Amino acid sequence: MSTPKYEQVASAIRDQIRTGELKPGDQLPTTQGLIEMYGVSYGSVRTALLILKAEGLIEGRQGEGVFVRHPASR
Repeated sequence: MSTPKYEQVASAIRDQIRTGELKPGDQLPTTQGLIEMYGVSYGSVRTALLILKAEGLIEGRQGEGVFVRHPASR
């Protein structure tokens, strides 16, 4: 059985954070940008972001977007 698309997106973003491609304070692309980048649905992107938020890797800022969290604030 294949990996769910939301987990593929979460894994890709997680890897970008681990490798330093996305650094603390960096803003993630918009939801629409992620949909286009990964070729998945809104639901898949939303679920992936919720997983990463629960893991303490990202944070949403009202009216600003989604950002990589600083390690000290995780």
